[in-house]
Amino acid sequence: MIKAILVFNNHGKPRMSRFYQYYPEDMQQQIVRETFHLVSKRDDNVCNFLEGGTLIGGSDFKIIYRHYATLYFVFCVDSSESELGILDLIQVFVETLDKCFENVCELDLIFHVDKVHYILAELVMGGMVLETNMTEIITRIEEQNKLEKSEKKRDLLVGELYVAGIAAAPARAMSAMKDMNIPQKIKDMKLPDLPSIGNLKF
Repeated sequence: MIKAILVFNNHGKPRMSRFYQYYPEDMQQQIVRETFHLVSKRDDNVCNFLEGGTLIGGSDFKIIYRHYATLYFVFCVDSSESELGILDLIQVFVETLDKCFENVCELDLIFHVDKVHYILAELVMGGMVLETNMTEIITRIEEQNKLEKSEKKRDLLVGELYVAGIAAAPARAMSAMKDMNIPQKIKDMKLPDLPSIGNLKF
């Protein structure tokens, strides 16, 4: 089972983290720091998996990672998971991000965090691998994008109708005033007779 998925840059700044086991916030930050410390000091020519750190379970857990340009993609898993299977899953995740963002970079992960989490949720849910076929994942993401675009269009149309209604309000008000024919109504108005002032004493 996958316990955590972490993405951080070469300086250890987390760009995405997803924990499938509860850890308090401060513990999560310590896990990210410890994992970065373990992974960053390794040479590029050594294997991409090692024992988990003391905070993420020690020898019962494995850290499996890949380093792409400025980013480390790290999966913390228990001993039931296959190292090569997880390396392949990381590759699928990165390639999917690459297709969705057209040459994914660190800024995409920062500014589109909701989309990144949605893509990840298509691969892994509750620590279990759901899908490894990139074509299927991209199909689901395209469907989601179409749905979002149609909702945006609908919201835009509703907004335009609302604005058009407000803009038309003064014209409708003027039309209603003309229909009331106020000058003629003033002429037709009958005022009550006023008392005569001849009897008043000053």
